[in-house]
Amino acid sequence: MAYRTEHTFATPVEVEPGILRLTLPLPTGPRHVHCYLLRGDDGWMLVDTGLGLMETPWDEILAQLDGPVVQIFITHMHPDHVGGAEAAAAATGAPVAQGRLDYAQCERVWGSDDWPEEIAEWFLRHGVPPEVADELIESGHVFADFVRFAWNPTLVDPGDEIDGWRIHATPGHADGHLVLQRGDLLIAGDTLLTPITPAIGLYPQSRPDPLGDYMDSLRLVSELAPRISYGGHGEPVAEPVVRCAAIVAHHEQRLDRTEAALGSVPRSGYDVSHDLFGNALAPIQRRFAVAETLSHLERLVVLGRAGRIEDDLTVAYTGQLAGGRPPL
Repeated sequence: MAYRTEHTFATPVEVEPGILRLTLPLPTGPRHVHCYLLRGDDGWMLVDTGLGLMETPWDEILAQLDGPVVQIFITHMHPDHVGGAEAAAAATGAPVAQGRLDYAQCERVWGSDDWPEEIAEWFLRHGVPPEVADELIESGHVFADFVRFAWNPTLVDPGDEIDGWRIHATPGHADGHLVLQRGDLLIAGDTLLTPITPAIGLYPQSRPDPLGDYMDSLRLVSELAPRISYGGHGEPVAEPVVRCAAIVAHHEQRLDRTEAALGSVPRSGYDVSHDLFGNALAPIQRRFAVAETLSHLERLVVLGRAGRIEDDLTVAYTGQLAGGRPPL
């Protein structure tokens, strides 16, 4: 079977019996996000809800279904997946289920007033100049006012089942990322994508080694060995185990490049991001570049291939055993 991304927005398209793909527009990045409708005994389960920035015509979408939406499930708290949850719940009357850790971080980021200050301090500690940090914060929170997540959802945990689908934890792209598996099918959120790779970044209050987490998540997906994986962007992954191996190789190469950028003189994550991603990036792209660089630097520290030097104001990294100092 040949798979192509459906560019007819807000029209559910059957990708195989009992699974509909609902593609919604995004103003930036990949320009689209895929949500999914999974048929159950009593109706449909909606997986993810789009951004919420552009008004989603839920009444028109629901009119195209042969039954009600009786459950909503959120894979992770990034704005293009959770931002429309409140509107989707209101339109369908369906309860929202979200991972316990993921919801806690969703509240922290999208439901608090001081997160921009915390992320600003974070970037400054990692070498971002103040004037650049202001641009990164502004670009990163351009959608914050439009994120309308569902407060107090039903909290679920890895190992639970929902409407006949098994819930698995796949941290990395987001600490609390969850996927759904039934038989040889995987609804993967942003864990497994093609042709792009998910961004794996380090942020305040996140797990300390997101890239290590993500490598473990890819190993889990490989062990599950699904026939096909449906992701939040791009094409369905027709050979998930092969794709997992390719993404592992991609990050191993980037780890080598990151290590090569280090020496005896301590360097900040911001500085190293220019070696890995170049100098000509828009603020929102630089934001992701710094976060992704930090996840690779911290992975190198865990592996004993780099050292971390920090004080109350700054964090910097050196090459392995640089200056005779063992990695911290």
